[in-house]
Amino acid sequence: MATSEESTRDSWNAGLYDNKFAFIWEYGSNLIDLLDPQPGETVLDIGCGTGHLTRAIAERGANVIGTDFSPAMIEQARANYPDIRFEVADASNFTLAEPVDAIFSNAVFHWVHDQEGAAACLARALKPGGRFVAEFGGKRNVGQIIAAAIDAMREAGYPDGAERNPWYYPSIAEHATLLERHGLETTSAVLFDRPTLLDGGAAGLSLWLEMFGDSFFAGIPEATRQRIVAIMEARLRPALFRDGSWYADYRRLRLVARRDVSSGR
Repeated sequence: MATSEESTRDSWNAGLYDNKFAFIWEYGSNLIDLLDPQPGETVLDIGCGTGHLTRAIAERGANVIGTDFSPAMIEQARANYPDIRFEVADASNFTLAEPVDAIFSNAVFHWVHDQEGAAACLARALKPGGRFVAEFGGKRNVGQIIAAAIDAMREAGYPDGAERNPWYYPSIAEHATLLERHGLETTSAVLFDRPTLLDGGAAGLSLWLEMFGDSFFAGIPEATRQRIVAIMEARLRPALFRDGSWYADYRRLRLVARRDVSSGR
């Protein structure tokens, strides 16, 4: 789920996401083991995308609700799994009729601009002792790609590349401190490198930027955009291209937090 945070995810191509970016939810599959959903529990999946991990949680016997900021993603999720409840919702501004046992989120919270609002919503949505299990981009995630984008944009006459960066990539300490301010105690966290193969062969980086990089290219003519991507490819090829495919320099932050029973929230 993105949030009011940005229009990029609001306009995502759900078909392209399913066809070319299945690795996003496939890598999240083992995160469900960390969640360990139990039969009869109620779980909220924030940023469910097209619903594949939501379905996997439901198959463990939990009652699950999937939400995403993108109407296109929710439409596709409902088509994929009509027996599951899916709703359009904002990760930093939502309410539930009843608190849930657990909240799950994969590859979402680096899109959220209002992190304080999101943490407050998480705390309100969880039962006392309820758990939050998430993975998203961590400190220096896609750092080489971002640096190449900023340099290439400057060369093409757009010096504001750093300001166009839409992502939040925190350290463990930064995000744990944020959660703690809202009564969520981080009980485990790990930041790790995960170089990730991009589908599409020689076009893999261009497709990745088409899917996720719209904020960098907003208002830039298509011909100039293509020039920027070509500059990026030339600069990144020695580090991120091998055996005919592109690899993104992903770093992931995986954490478990619990709503602090003693906080009085």
